[in-house]
Amino acid sequence: MARVLSVSGSPSATSRTARLLRHLDARLALHGHQVVPLDVRGLPAEALLGADLRHPAIARVVAEFDRADGVVVGTPVYKAAYSGLLKSLLDLLPQYALTGRTVLPLATGGTSAHVLAIDYALRPVLSAMGAAHIVPGWFTLDSDLAVGADGALTVAPGAAEALAQVTDQFSAALGGRTTVLAATG
Repeated sequence: MARVLSVSGSPSATSRTARLLRHLDARLALHGHQVVPLDVRGLPAEALLGADLRHPAIARVVAEFDRADGVVVGTPVYKAAYSGLLKSLLDLLPQYALTGRTVLPLATGGTSAHVLAIDYALRPVLSAMGAAHIVPGWFTLDSDLAVGADGALTVAPGAAEALAQVTDQFSAALGGRTTVLAATG
């Protein structure tokens, strides 16, 4: 069983990105992985923006990256790139914080014009941080994500199938089970 750190770089309290990550976390758990969710917006702003590595919350996050076998990185796309909040976190981590880790990049956004943000903005940073293997990521349109009155996320069928496939590929790269019950997708 691999330990997976699932990082949401969304600054929004009602984030579709964070909800999508938590949805995929459940699928990874079915694969037998231990998933540790991290919403960057929950970190103390002063410590995050000041790169205060001695702050207990920041030290815990750095330790979580050290313990992780794999990392899922999710971000909304703003101005054709990943969020500034995610950049703040990545900037304070040690330069090679992803060395030896398998990484799954995910992004959400309002238009398909931002589909390449993963490959042109996020993937180079993850690579520079030493990721051992960056599996093909996935961009999901906001219109494919619906949040019900109860807060539950519904993913459009085509997007759900694609997300299940990239999540399963990530799991396989980590050495997890390669099949999950069809009803969980």
